[in-house]
Amino acid sequence: MVKVILDSNFFFVPLKFRIDVFRELDQLLGKAEPVVLSTIVEELQRLTAKGTLKMRKQAQAAMEYTKRCETVNAERGSSESCDDVVLRTAKKWGCAVATNDANLKKRLREDGVTVVFVRKRSRLEAEGKLS
Repeated sequence: MVKVILDSNFFFVPLKFRIDVFRELDQLLGKAEPVVLSTIVEELQRLTAKGTLKMRKQAQAAMEYTKRCETVNAERGSSESCDDVVLRTAKKWGCAVATNDANLKKRLREDGVTVVFVRKRSRLEAEGKLS
């Protein structure tokens, strides 16, 4: 089973593109074990509390998808961003990261981490090699 850390923006994929990300991850990677870090859950919780009405509703829907993942407690250093925690954890575990964030994808690729992302607004694609 392949661990895949889902970034906060990836939880919006089912809402925006009507893609069943969990089924697609399984098809793409064999049997995927979706993981959400506690820092990502906290980020989504902040969005449900603050933001436009539309963003709050989307974030609440995104929070429902986190329930289908294993939640792992992740410590965040005082100078670290959520992306830093995702990158550090993925490197430590040797696992993939599912994200559509361009900056995070670039950093992950530079560090040799497998990236899963939406391609052509209709399917998931993986780039890189799993350890």
